Amino acid sequence: MEQQLAMDMARVTEAAAIASARLMGRGERDEADHAAVEAMRAAMDDLDIRGRIVIGEGERDEAPMLYIGETVGRASEDDRRQATEIDIAVDPLEGTNLVATGQGDAITVLAASEKGGLVHAPDTYLDKLCVGPVAAGAVDITRSPSENVNRIAEALRRRVNDIAVIVLDRPRHEALIRELRTTGARIKLISDGDLSAAISVAVSGTGVHAVMGIGGAPEGVITAAALRCLGGEIQARFRYRNDEERERGAQMGHGDETRVYRTEDLCSGESVVFAATGVTDGELLQGVRFFGGGARTHSLVMAYQTKQVRFIDTVHMFDRDRPPAVRL
Repeated sequence: MEQQLAMDMARVTEAAAIASARLMGRGERDEADHAAVEAMRAAMDDLDIRGRIVIGEGERDEAPMLYIGETVGRASEDDRRQATEIDIAVDPLEGTNLVATGQGDAITVLAASEKGGLVHAPDTYLDKLCVGPVAAGAVDITRSPSENVNRIAEALRRRVNDIAVIVLDRPRHEALIRELRTTGARIKLISDGDLSAAISVAVSGTGVHAVMGIGGAPEGVITAAALRCLGGEIQARFRYRNDEERERGAQMGHGDETRVYRTEDLCSGESVVFAATGVTDGELLQGVRFFGGGARTHSLVMAYQTKQVRFIDTVHMFDRDRPPAVRL
């Protein structure tokens, strides 16, 4: 079941990527996001699943589709009684600004698990520390960034100035960036897309060793699913922006802002699948490439139980009567 679900989820992220990629560079960030949402929702409704959105585009009164609590899938009522319920966390388009400006590393992404396998996180921030498999267990988010950089270097048996840390380029990270620079570590500042960056820490050859700083909580849950499949680690603490978010977090069981959430806290499921498709070219995934009569996509698909990680290169034939103008 997990293998089939993983491939089904890839179809969903591919559909969203193709739809949003058509708006690359047009300066229409909201339109690109809307296109991804509509395509993702339509693709889910074409699957024989009994799914529930636990992390999505917002509350029901904030989002017309893929809202938190929405039911997705086309299983009949009889089938729904027999089908295994799955929870789904989606980010239909991570990097709306990246698509609008034609920059790299925009992706469409989702994670799924059995019911209760993904934490219900409010739409707020998490202070995150993400590392790959080798450094997993060696870091501690309650320690200083300097100490964690040294611990990562020791785990990887490298010098500190060989370590590359990704940080979102935000005013809130000025102190973090200053401290990291004193260590001698290399720093890559990104404008958007810390989810894609966090996945990169667990993939050999990307040259990324850690992600640090404050980013979206929903993205953190999806990151946890990916890193669980890859053997990496995320540690996180909730960082609320106002009393309203703090109250909502407390209602969901996340009132203790000192609590450190680890990978298994955010993604506890026994059956976990993850899928991401590139929208614009990035270090991990290639973006959508259109040709006469179709498009080509590049996706990452993972399944926890079966211990499988696939990079999938797919040619989509929109016009079967025309030969694909693409080199296979």
